[in-house]
Amino acid sequence: MALALSLGRRGMGRVWPNPAVGCVLVRGGRVVGRGWTQPGGRPHGEVMALAQAGDAARGATAYVTLEPCAHHGKTPPCAEALVAAGVARVVSALEDPDPRVAGRGHAILRAAGIAVDTGVLAREAARDHAGFLSRLSRGRPVVTLKLAASFDGRIATATGESRWITGPAARRLVHAERLGHDAVLVGAGTARTDDPLLTVRDFGAVQQPVRIVASRHVCLPCAGRLWDSAAELPLWLVHGAKDAPGETALAWQAQGARLIPAAGSGRQIDVAAMLQALGEAGLTRVFCEGGGTLAASLLQAGLVDRLLGFTAGLSLGAEGRPSVGALGLDALSEATRFRLVDLREVGGDAMHVWERPAD
Repeated sequence: MALALSLGRRGMGRVWPNPAVGCVLVRGGRVVGRGWTQPGGRPHGEVMALAQAGDAARGATAYVTLEPCAHHGKTPPCAEALVAAGVARVVSALEDPDPRVAGRGHAILRAAGIAVDTGVLAREAARDHAGFLSRLSRGRPVVTLKLAASFDGRIATATGESRWITGPAARRLVHAERLGHDAVLVGAGTARTDDPLLTVRDFGAVQQPVRIVASRHVCLPCAGRLWDSAAELPLWLVHGAKDAPGETALAWQAQGARLIPAAGSGRQIDVAAMLQALGEAGLTRVFCEGGGTLAASLLQAGLVDRLLGFTAGLSLGAEGRPSVGALGLDALSEATRFRLVDLREVGGDAMHVWERPAD
């Protein structure tokens, strides 16, 4: 199952809205087939493993990171494919809560006389499938908030200089994180100030994540790297739902951007409404790279599931720009404490990963 989970991770960021499932077929103590969900969400991991195994699948045990699907979509059900291949036993990590499956896949297998075991490495599988599960249960993707800051929590000098606070190894790891997410999200201020491209670079030819800018009134210049690449790479602009798209928004749409409406007030997007809209659009994993106002809004609303921090060994002082905007907290007890799950050195910087405690 650990191997199946590692295979499934290869699909992260490239299979939404489907789950990134891994499958391993074992017969006589030997792996005879391996597979994972392919870009675009199909073929599924079980189908890939069965194709590799061929006749060796008969009598084999299949280790699958999520209950095999039971519904007819663009492809036949994986549960029926396992039955047709003559698999003798299926070990799955989790039951699929999708109403179209929800135990039906396991029932199809058992009705065909196939032994079924569940719950193997369930905690690890739940972490890997967190985005898929969140979209089904909460209607929104999981959110990773990335912050790269000085030792004293600053992301730029008072003049706005920020390139580069952290080193190249940390920046490469950020690109790897982008690769494993469906989308990269920034606020309009970051888009205006940094003129970012928000793509994955130095990893060869890869499927690029959706690039998202949150701006209630689409206060973005019709120029720069996002503008120039909007026709070639996916770019979504989240704007106010009650506001008719203005001239600038329509210009971006004509350039190739997709407009996503979400509720808002004042100059801000309602971040909960934004994530619901992104979930409805199929996204399961969103990587937020700031800036400070958007980070604060997500933290205030309790919508950050994972914190990824990079801390550099320099200080910029109180005049530097803070990594997170005002949160309006009066007491320590009002702040959500995340749980540390990883801590390591990355090219001279400290990387720390925190997860939101379970409700």
